[in-house]
Amino acid sequence: MVTDPRSAPTQQSLQLILARNLISTLSSAAFIVDPNAVVVFYNEAAGDFLGIRYEETGKVTLSEWRERMGPVDAEGHPVPGGDMPIDIAHREQLPVHDSGMVRPPQGEEHHVEMLALPLIGPNDSYEGAVGVFWSRDRGQE
Repeated sequence: MVTDPRSAPTQQSLQLILARNLISTLSSAAFIVDPNAVVVFYNEAAGDFLGIRYEETGKVTLSEWRERMGPVDAEGHPVPGGDMPIDIAHREQLPVHDSGMVRPPQGEEHHVEMLALPLIGPNDSYEGAVGVFWSRDRGQE
C-alpha cells in the first residue's frame, strides 16, 4: 500500500528541526524540503508571497510547490519542473543560486533571486534542503 508522503507521520531529523527554527526568524521567504521531496514547512514571508499560509496548506509535494511558485520564462510561459534551485539542490545535494521569473497564484509576476542549500547530517547523510527567495522587483518579499 502506497501512502501519500504528505500525510505520513515523520520523525524529523535534527537538521530539519533546526532549519525550521532558523527560517521562522527570517524576513526573506524560505521553505524546507525533506529527503522525500516534500515541503515540510515554509515561513510567514513565503506564505505572504504565495498568498496562503503554511497553517492552511500543511505539507505539500515539491511538484505542488513549483506549481504554486509559478516559474515562467521570459515570455511568461510556464517553465517545466525540475530546474528550480531547490530541485537541483535536492537532486544533486549541492548549493545552487539562480534568478528567474515566477507568477504565484495572485498572478503578479516577480523577478526573484533563489538560493537553495542542502542539509547534510551525520555521516554525510542527506536530510533535505532549504530554499530562500526574494523579489528583485521591490526588495525582499
